[in-house]
Amino acid sequence: MGAVHRGVRAGARSEATVRPPVAAALAALLVLLLVGATGCSGGPAGSDGASATPRPSGSGAPAETVVDLRSRVTAFTGKLSARGGYRGPDLAQRRAVADGVRLTLDGELSSARKRLAAVGWTVRTLRDRAGGRAFAELADEDAGVARQRGWGRVYVSLGGGRPAWTVQAPHPVADLHSERLAVGTLLSTPRGVLVLAGAHRDAEGGGGADVAHREDTVFDAVCAMLAGQGLPALQVHGFADDSLPGEDVVVSTGRGDAARRPAERLADALALRGLAVCRADGEECGDLEGRRNVQGVRAAALRVPFLHVEFNRSVRGGRESAEDAVGALGEVARSWAEGPDAAGPSAPAS
Repeated sequence: MGAVHRGVRAGARSEATVRPPVAAALAALLVLLLVGATGCSGGPAGSDGASATPRPSGSGAPAETVVDLRSRVTAFTGKLSARGGYRGPDLAQRRAVADGVRLTLDGELSSARKRLAAVGWTVRTLRDRAGGRAFAELADEDAGVARQRGWGRVYVSLGGGRPAWTVQAPHPVADLHSERLAVGTLLSTPRGVLVLAGAHRDAEGGGGADVAHREDTVFDAVCAMLAGQGLPALQVHGFADDSLPGEDVVVSTGRGDAARRPAERLADALALRGLAVCRADGEECGDLEGRRNVQGVRAAALRVPFLHVEFNRSVRGGRESAEDAVGALGEVARSWAEGPDAAGPSAPAS
């Protein structure tokens, strides 16, 4: 019995001598794992506080970056000015970007990246921190090149079905805060696409960057492709308060009338929120109806709904009034998102 007891005590001593090194090793491993996790997340990086979420090893999918999408867009447009650069694309470049957007609509992100690489663009997968929704960002891979060319960006909703509508911001900064209304509408409603111009309308002089009135831009090439796919559009503009005194908003179907019912719905939604609305189908609206807008002209020819919406400076600059504008725009976008084709592919292939 004594020998047995001594054996047990010896065994106990043996475990005691082994445990501390094991515990220390485990603690060290835990520290390394925690440091590694912190390093992968990246923490705040830039004005949008981006952080990367790693994908499982061997998945082949790119890292998803968590951002404040509203801040990311306004940080980009905040660098634009009339003194900024703009270099118009050739036909092959316009087609490459439009093809990349079309492939993204179809969920073919890998194919989109290959097509866009020919013109120095890429696809980034983002998730909005506030709403939790995922988007593909199609843009220049190099920020310096983006500032020189001024081609803009495209944001495509991921998940929830194939995109069914688009919001367009052709004059960021020039129509102050119009891009905020556009990105707010994208964030408020699923299955959308935001087409964002990348230069002030007066950049480089000569009107080359005024994408609402030219057909030789990346912006127009993407909008043309989307119209060809049948996606209805909200195009957001701005006017000075004294250009049309007494009116807060101008709602127009542009050259066509395929969006007559959505126009009525939008005008009613704005009016219910207390905004004074000039309805271009029955009123004179100070030449703010967008009849010569090239995206609107094309949409009219294709019989695709297109709404040209002008907000005065006070609405765009006011917090509550801007929220009212986004809320009304979102009502129309939601009617398109919940249309008969709502059951589309739920997620793209990376």
